[in-house]
Amino acid sequence: MRVKLLILISIFHIHIFAQKYIDFGKSVFVKNDDSLFYRVYFPDSLEQGRKYPLIVYLHGMGSRGKDNWRQLIHGSKFLKDTSVYNNYPAVVLFPQCPKSMMWTNREKEKIKGKWVYSFPVSEPPTLSAEMANLLVDNYLKHSYIDSSKVYVLGMSMGGIGVLEFIYRWQNKYAAAAVVCGGHNKTLTQTYCHIPIWFFHGKKDRTVPYKYSKEVYEKLQKCNKDTKYTLYEKIAHNCWDSAYSNPNLLKWLYGFSRKQDNQPTVDTLLNLKTNKPLIQVIENYIPNNQFIEK
Repeated sequence: MRVKLLILISIFHIHIFAQKYIDFGKSVFVKNDDSLFYRVYFPDSLEQGRKYPLIVYLHGMGSRGKDNWRQLIHGSKFLKDTSVYNNYPAVVLFPQCPKSMMWTNREKEKIKGKWVYSFPVSEPPTLSAEMANLLVDNYLKHSYIDSSKVYVLGMSMGGIGVLEFIYRWQNKYAAAAVVCGGHNKTLTQTYCHIPIWFFHGKKDRTVPYKYSKEVYEKLQKCNKDTKYTLYEKIAHNCWDSAYSNPNLLKWLYGFSRKQDNQPTVDTLLNLKTNKPLIQVIENYIPNNQFIEK
């Protein structure tokens, strides 16, 4: 009886989640014998003749699967403040990586109680990454998409994925946001033209913040629009604070990709200062203690 009750409760929770994300169109992208589940979010109404930015969101390890809703649990949070989104409307893609795959070929091992990462890129991209890239290409064919304003965001496994996506397909994106992710700092020369806003918790033991800080410090030397926000009292789950930042979409939309693949900064939205764009948040303590594995 108890088992049946737990099953019913689980089904009820899944139903509630499904209803919560009803505005996020459910679809599957098929290429030859491969497929990728994804959700897509559109502005309330697409104005005829208007072009909209395209945002790609890469979820973390805990959201992998084929249910086609789990990737929205954290990923939809940057759209939560409708007053902000209404000022910066976009078409948003939420691909879902299967459980057996990752967005990258990253490797990790525990040495003396700490996770040590490596980010090999000599191999081709993973199938899920390649499918997500083809999905983006497919949407870029639509007349309502502004191909000069394509942005990529991601957290944890997805944050690592963002840095690899802009390395592999650096002529596609105008700007990026990386939450609790990191990568090989020696690759930054290939995407020096892409500004990135990094967010990380100083107490992160899952993906230590040094992996994003090292990339930031290298990139900041060739891209002064790159930013870094460090949350002093947060561990891995800094996504709640990052995605509730009302300036995130405004900052992203400030960048456009030129025809020569160098981004241009829209004058009205340029947040550039003469100082390195690094911000330390000391007093934020999140309510959500969920940690991505």
